[in-house]
Amino acid sequence: MPARPAWELTPQQSVQIECARRGTAQVVAGCVALLQGQEVDDVFLLALGGPGGHRVLDDGPEQRNQYWRRVWGARGLLYAWTDEAEGAVVAALADEHWRVREMAAKVVAKRRIGAALDPVTALRVDPVPRVRAAAERATVLLTAAAS
Repeated sequence: MPARPAWELTPQQSVQIECARRGTAQVVAGCVALLQGQEVDDVFLLALGGPGGHRVLDDGPEQRNQYWRRVWGARGLLYAWTDEAEGAVVAALADEHWRVREMAAKVVAKRRIGAALDPVTALRVDPVPRVRAAAERATVLLTAAAS
């Protein structure tokens, strides 16, 4: 049986609840805002990040955990989507933090974002194995879709 988060919701379930509450377009807009380093309301951040969201909200002066905002924004796009998010996902493939690049590559694969083919292909030589694996999968899926 797969492990469940402590709050008893999977990320997918949490995003679906937010879509029902706010509407899909607003959830996607919030995810894009996070990917672009913009602020969102705390309730939305906690819905995407779960209890771990408190670690980001209460990060202290060093702000070490702020990259999680971008990770959760990208992850939210696995479960809520409009085409307006495409550019933010492509840009996230060049993020400084590997977890953001990995999640963006997963979104590229799931959403079959053809415009991301070149940048995601370039990530197949990323120094982080998880990013390389996600990039390889996305590249394979995009090239297969183009055939």
